[in-house]
Amino acid sequence: MKRVYNDGVESGVKFFTGFEVEHTPAFDMDTLFVVGPQPLDDILKHAEHQGSQHIYLGANQSFHVDLIQNHTGEIKLWSESILGLLDKGFWVTLDYDIKYHNWVIQQEYNDYEKFISQISVKLPNIDQLNYNACIKLDDENFDATNPGVWIHQVHDLMDRNKFTRWDDYSKDEPIEVDK
Repeated sequence: MKRVYNDGVESGVKFFTGFEVEHTPAFDMDTLFVVGPQPLDDILKHAEHQGSQHIYLGANQSFHVDLIQNHTGEIKLWSESILGLLDKGFWVTLDYDIKYHNWVIQQEYNDYEKFISQISVKLPNIDQLNYNACIKLDDENFDATNPGVWIHQVHDLMDRNKFTRWDDYSKDEPIEVDK
């Protein structure tokens, strides 16, 4: 993914730092952002050097695991990093597409108080929906795993106190770039 950093547009960034700008429990924390699966030792080295208290894994929409073919090495690398960081007391966000939600739940990361599931639900052209549009938090089937469903009007979810502008991301500083 190409995106803007404080020194211009980059791709190939593996690690970058900044303050968490998204309105999560880690909002405004000094954060080490990690792109793609990286070895735990590398993450710890950068986190300690930067003095980061929060690690954001899967930055730049980089959390991808092929669960069907079960790429064990990649899955193991993600899990070792997540659990290793949590065991060391870091706040850890994992930014993942909703299609990985059941897998994340099965890993029991949510048993850790400092784990943040950042579930990415792509909804293009949201500003073109009318005032009556709703989002339904549903279940995989009728009465399968949830006690019911939750309905939220999209308009109410678009509270300006929860909004992050794209240019807020441009203050991040690359610290390791794969050239």
